[in-house]
Amino acid sequence: MKIVFATNNLNKLSEIRQLLPDNIDILSLEDIDCVNDLPETKETLEGNAMQKADFIFRKYGLSCFADDTGLEIDALNGAPGVYSARYAGLECDAEKNIAKVLSQLENEKDRKAQFRTVIALIIEGKRYYFEGNCIGNITTGILGCQGFGYDPIFTPNGFNRTFAEMSKVDKNLISHRGNAVRKLIEFLSKG
Repeated sequence: MKIVFATNNLNKLSEIRQLLPDNIDILSLEDIDCVNDLPETKETLEGNAMQKADFIFRKYGLSCFADDTGLEIDALNGAPGVYSARYAGLECDAEKNIAKVLSQLENEKDRKAQFRTVIALIIEGKRYYFEGNCIGNITTGILGCQGFGYDPIFTPNGFNRTFAEMSKVDKNLISHRGNAVRKLIEFLSKG
């Protein structure tokens, strides 16, 4: 089975390819000659994921899936949430996003948070959603150099290491994206 993963994020592409069985071939946007920036203008993770998948399906007619992920911090009323990738502004990067979160939580004792991923799948014109989450805490500083995004400041419950201190394999076993992808794989394996 060939299916397009509608993302420009090479880190996500790499993580997902590690999780999928050999009988599912993931095509990147580059593989289908898509050079467009995918739209992400919805107010929910579900909306953004489906918007990206729908863009690829309508333009290329290919079965595809897309994801959107948010870091939801209790003390920030669920922020950055759907705005996680651009929390520090439209031209920001992970470093600036992390700095903003750490600054906002500087004197906060409640550091509970969760990562939540929603995958939207369009296959044979039918639409499906899969969700995964990972509950943990925000650290007081940057720890580790693996991973991407907010990984250096997120410690999953039951662990004393951030995602950025874990190998991709270890992270995928417990991560929000890993949990959502396992649901996607289970669904695709039935078909």
